[in-house]
Amino acid sequence: MRHFRSGCPIASALDLFGDRWSLLVIRSMIMGASSYSDLAGIPEAISSNVLADRLRRLEEAGLIEQVAIRRGAAKGRYRLTAAGAGLIPVLQELARWGEANIPQRWATPERFRNARPQDFETGDGGLPGAD
Repeated sequence: MRHFRSGCPIASALDLFGDRWSLLVIRSMIMGASSYSDLAGIPEAISSNVLADRLRRLEEAGLIEQVAIRRGAAKGRYRLTAAGAGLIPVLQELARWGEANIPQRWATPERFRNARPQDFETGDGGLPGAD
């Protein structure tokens, strides 16, 4: 059972994904990253031990899941769960705020801006090439 510091929904949400890296991992998955190496290559240069820890935490929190790409494969790919995909509007709003209030930021990519939670509810979790 997960321990939350209080009953406050904001504090509890931050207990799940309020660290320095988790939302960037989710952002990258919205943008199509699905493998460990995809996620290790994000522009913010997350270290491998931190990435492994965040993937484990996000999986334990039910925000992502690992799926085998073929039977018996040692490594799989990651995909957002419905709960993880539910963060899309939150992250889109953070991106809008950042663009409007922090000078000289990257433009939000169209794929991210147009993503919808239901795009990740098809069972393939937005995995590239999964139809």
